[in-house]
Amino acid sequence: MTLSVQWMTMAVMLLSGLGMGAVFDGYRVVSNELKFPKWWLPALDVLYWIASAVVVFRMLYASNNGEVRAYVFLGLAVGVILHYWLFSRAVIVSVKWLIAAIRACIRFILKIFEIFIVKPIQMLYKVVIVLIGFGSALTIFTLKIVIQLVRPIGLLLVWMTKPIWRPLGRWLKPYWDKLKPGERIGKLAVLLRSRWTSWFKKGDR
Repeated sequence: MTLSVQWMTMAVMLLSGLGMGAVFDGYRVVSNELKFPKWWLPALDVLYWIASAVVVFRMLYASNNGEVRAYVFLGLAVGVILHYWLFSRAVIVSVKWLIAAIRACIRFILKIFEIFIVKPIQMLYKVVIVLIGFGSALTIFTLKIVIQLVRPIGLLLVWMTKPIWRPLGRWLKPYWDKLKPGERIGKLAVLLRSRWTSWFKKGDR
């Protein structure tokens, strides 16, 4: 392995160490801000280290075909130390600002959704309820007026048909009184049907 490849590998590992430190700070801030359950943290830690190992190996393979030397670990350690010495605070502040910005955007989108979607639907619902109530009241009022207008005609019809239904009532009264309340309608229907049939048969003869 040439000296240039070794220095390039050293630089790549140093950058990998910086990246690992930045990602770990970001992961720590996100887990604190979003209040992850404590039982999630071990699993997330394992996922972080697995992902870091995969990325570092890919970078190592790209720089020197995956040869592990002492300077590889030295470069990673120097990168992590430089991150926590120079960039850790800036990364933490940036991640917190990014989370706050995302929350503000989500609140803004929800507010816009409420103003332009939820509020009109609620207003439309109230208008429909008012219209249904008004229509029901108007329908009942109209029906009352119609009933009052038709009532004299109904009374007139009752008065005009008295010669027909009064003898029929007197003829049915003996049968009606003999029947129980639960049997009256069915038995009278059968009786009227038999009478009707017999009258028509007599007429045919």
